[in-house]
Amino acid sequence: MKNKISVIGCGWLGFPLAKNLVSKGYDVKGSTTSNDKLDLLKNHKIQGFLVSLDETQISGGYSKFLTESEIVIINIPPGLRRNPHKNHVTEISHLINVIEKHNVKFVLYVSSTSVFKDSPDFPEITCDAQPNASSNNGQQLIKIEQILRKNINFKTTILRFGGLYDNQKHPAKFLSGRTHIKNPNAPINLIHKEDCIQIITAILKNKLWGETFNAVYPYHPDKKTYYSNYCEQLNIPLPSYNMSEKSEGKIINSSKLVQLLNYTFKQTP
Repeated sequence: MKNKISVIGCGWLGFPLAKNLVSKGYDVKGSTTSNDKLDLLKNHKIQGFLVSLDETQISGGYSKFLTESEIVIINIPPGLRRNPHKNHVTEISHLINVIEKHNVKFVLYVSSTSVFKDSPDFPEITCDAQPNASSNNGQQLIKIEQILRKNINFKTTILRFGGLYDNQKHPAKFLSGRTHIKNPNAPINLIHKEDCIQIITAILKNKLWGETFNAVYPYHPDKKTYYSNYCEQLNIPLPSYNMSEKSEGKIINSSKLVQLLNYTFKQTP
């Protein structure tokens, strides 16, 4: 019998992840903030629960959602673009408090490579590098990583994804036709949703707890070349760039993940 897993956040990534875990024989619970989504989860053999987080509390059926689950996957975007003044650290702290009370043994936290700042010399950054982001989003993620890593009630693995995409949701489509885009010479750091799902599944299978990983496809052409070529192939308007300022960026190194999981990326950007 495989572990019971609670997936917090069954959205764009979490829902297909939960479906994949069910197909691998896991007993999966999934949280959503939408009542309309409960039937969808049930139809895919995912036990659905309404759970909401805000700065004041965690609400909904979180106790039943966490009961008997040995593993919790936290997959909640900070949402700071929509609400830049939100304290996402406090939100996750409420969640951690209830996780502690439900005898969860392992937590997988989906973080971001935005914990590392961009630089004009495009440094290559391994997962062992010290996070140094100055942005609000990056600093809040750094704090959450620290809180989880120090928690003695469960073991946490931190998984930092680069720019997430699939064929429908691709950054080139978002940038198409836009002007004055910054950092045209900066390297891309992308990862397909399917690789995200397969990597998480492999971490669970191999029981790699207490680790920190970067996860980005090892292909880093500059943004201007890559996004212009992608838009050209789709025959959609090309973006234009601000070439007057020096570009800042980084190259994310995922070699530790590749080595420990013997992982081969499935989708090329």
